[in-house]
Amino acid sequence: MSKPSPTQRTWGPRVLKDGRVQFRLWAPAENAVTLLVGGHEIAMRAEDDGWHAVETDSARPGDAYTFRLHDGREIADPASHAQKDGVEGPSIIIDHGSYAWQNPGWRGRPWEEAVVYELHIGAFTPEGTFRAAIGQLAHLRDIGITAIEIMPVAHFAGRRGWGYDGVLHYAPHSAYGTPDDLKALVDAAHGHGLMVLLDVVYNHFGPAGNMLPHIAPPFFHPERHTPWGAALAFERQAVRRYFIENALYWIVDYRFDGLRLDATEEIEDDSEWHMLLEMAQTIREAAPDRQIHLVVEDQLSRKGLLNRDGGIVHHYTAGWNDEFHHALHVIVTGEKQGHYAVFGEKPYEALSAATARGFIHADRTRDRVGPAPQDRLPPQVNVNFLQNHDQIGNRAFGDRLTTIADPTLLNVMTALLLLAPPVPMIFMGEEYGEDRPFLYFADFEGDLARAVQEGRKKEAEKFGGLKPGQTIADLPDPVSEETLQRSKLDWSRAASPDGRRRIAFVRELIRLRQTHVMPLLAGAAPESHVLPAEDGILAIDWHFHAATLGIRANFTPERKPWPAIAGEAIFELAAGTTPGPSIIVAIDRS
Repeated sequence: MSKPSPTQRTWGPRVLKDGRVQFRLWAPAENAVTLLVGGHEIAMRAEDDGWHAVETDSARPGDAYTFRLHDGREIADPASHAQKDGVEGPSIIIDHGSYAWQNPGWRGRPWEEAVVYELHIGAFTPEGTFRAAIGQLAHLRDIGITAIEIMPVAHFAGRRGWGYDGVLHYAPHSAYGTPDDLKALVDAAHGHGLMVLLDVVYNHFGPAGNMLPHIAPPFFHPERHTPWGAALAFERQAVRRYFIENALYWIVDYRFDGLRLDATEEIEDDSEWHMLLEMAQTIREAAPDRQIHLVVEDQLSRKGLLNRDGGIVHHYTAGWNDEFHHALHVIVTGEKQGHYAVFGEKPYEALSAATARGFIHADRTRDRVGPAPQDRLPPQVNVNFLQNHDQIGNRAFGDRLTTIADPTLLNVMTALLLLAPPVPMIFMGEEYGEDRPFLYFADFEGDLARAVQEGRKKEAEKFGGLKPGQTIADLPDPVSEETLQRSKLDWSRAASPDGRRRIAFVRELIRLRQTHVMPLLAGAAPESHVLPAEDGILAIDWHFHAATLGIRANFTPERKPWPAIAGEAIFELAAGTTPGPSIIVAIDRS
């Protein structure tokens, strides 16, 4: 088989223009594969390099199908577009051209306008479905949210989970709804002026339901491992096409405005053209008339992924700025173990550097994915957050900042998040002060369930550990249905007096960001300067072409002086009036 063109689909079923359906499976360990569909048994044609293919007029959209292997076992399509039920059951043929889009003219929004809202479909509403989520979009729009980021929906084993254990990467999880339900959510969001990003996991497969090791052992590197299992053999054409085509699938067939790629430091590829770069370029070539935003979570803080050329984004738009969160978390909680250990000695220095420019732990010697940036990277290459699914859900009891932070300090932190130049992201419920936990939950059985239960004990130690008086026996059971129920948002709190006050506070900060900060971000990248200040004080100036944005903040319970700030104050909170946390944000246009 010849090398495919960048936008050609080699994996999964395709409904052809003449009504026939094409099926393809990469199964180099199988000499013969039989397609079972609509009561028919159809021998697939063996092609070069382990591919099996067939085109048939005996299949229609909506039909269930499986592949029969030489040992008689029937399996789902690894590139299934929908499942009849679980990951091991029949796949369903989907005609993606049949959905009637209500907002076909949507082209996206510039990244500098992004105010991101991370959510989990199963916990966002009581129903936990794509359709139910549509009902809350107006709420997000009215606050000023401009983008929602949906935690992974790729089909995983069981009915409930965070989504990072997906095994059928092309199939939206059936517990949340159908492919058309997901398209309706994206479509409705566009109608509200909201971008939609999808969290995707391209560094490993989940531990249950994955048949690729059986039918395609070369898909993996048994001698190389990620924290979650065998590494993927991205240098193989079939493997890299599986993931590149998956990214195209979400962008083209579902019209997502972008993707958030999980743990990209675990995507190792020794090819001359790194898979991450090929994926990004392929996506941008496939949607040249749309504003597509690709975000990485990269523990190596690799600037090469975010390289600009004359201000133009060729590959990745932004990356999660974990250092901003970790430094603030140490300041708020005093926790210095696990992930926070390296921030324990000088948290204020780390916070200033992370806010001003990010990449404080970047190591160019480990950045092997692209050339060093030639342009100064703009501040919006960093996505900042006070909370996210990891930083809440991996804590022993899933406790939010609402329950552990001083209220005034939390307000100062929120103002810093929403008014500093980096793109802000809030976690679902944060806008109204949700105090329910967000816990880790899964739906495994037997030995796998016991392994997950044991693993949660170890993971909790990395995120604050147990507090005095708490024991391992007190930890929520991750495989219990109750754990998911406890993690669902309490929307009645949003309607309470406290909830309404919090929403008004967040809405006003976002309005100020839209009015004063976003216009500055559309220009050239600014120079940022961290000013000398006492420990406990953040003092940063960003010198844009049109103005200077200055922020001064005190994170201590004491009254402390900060460097003078020029220009007109656009926001103040207890600035210099009383001891304790305070902040001022000003713009100097002189």
